[in-house]
Amino acid sequence: MSSYTTISSEKMARLIGTANAPVLIDVRTDEDFAADRRLIPGSIKLSHGNVSDWGADFAGRSAIVSCLRGEKLAQGTAAWLRQLGVQAETLEGGFEGWKAAKLPLVDTSKLPPRDAKGRTVWVTRARPKVDRIACPWLIRRFVDPTAVFLFVAPSEVVAVGQRFNAAPFDIENVFWSHRGELCTFDVMIEEFGIAAPALLRLATLVRGADTARPDLAPEAPGLLAASLGLSRMYDDDLEQLEAGMLLYDAFYRWCRDATSETHNWPTNKAKA
Repeated sequence: MSSYTTISSEKMARLIGTANAPVLIDVRTDEDFAADRRLIPGSIKLSHGNVSDWGADFAGRSAIVSCLRGEKLAQGTAAWLRQLGVQAETLEGGFEGWKAAKLPLVDTSKLPPRDAKGRTVWVTRARPKVDRIACPWLIRRFVDPTAVFLFVAPSEVVAVGQRFNAAPFDIENVFWSHRGELCTFDVMIEEFGIAAPALLRLATLVRGADTARPDLAPEAPGLLAASLGLSRMYDDDLEQLEAGMLLYDAFYRWCRDATSETHNWPTNKAKA
């Protein structure tokens, strides 16, 4: 039975990908993780054994903790986090319950190596417009909330990736790039295994805006216009990325929750 310290998979699924989502912490043992190396979207892998060391990093925030079945490791870790000022809940049924509900899981075998702080590092061309903002949004919201993004001269992307152990994306002849009619955003959704109706709808908008195909969705020209506007507003690519995160948060919530809503004022009724 649910309590104020637990949350169901269905309710947690509604939080994932949103701007104010709680921190999602996976504390499965190394053995349990080795048996299935996928992660619930947006979650980070930490050890229950040293929660007293890392827990204070999340003080003042909300968190949801999962272990294999939502029992002793998750509940003990959440209790420790509450001692450290974190509003912590546990996921009912844990990782196995999430999997049984047939909810998306991130294929971590596709992730680039993590740095010394546990972050994935990515590199792409400077002056991002559509795909190079959409992909970082997708990664931070659904794959690795701590991911680092480097924006460099186009000619240096591959070399920077090699020297700084960063995964290049949205350039030619790399794994994370356009494939046929698909843009890099489409490819990431497919490769990470996180396809869901709202993300697939958003992918259509991104593809239309990024590949000059406004016929794919009537909203695609609006996304392109907003993206180009942001690129003119910000000289700093990282500042533009932060502003773009809000833009994609809004488009994602429209794709998920508001596609049937229309503007109905004025009514334009004929006068008597």
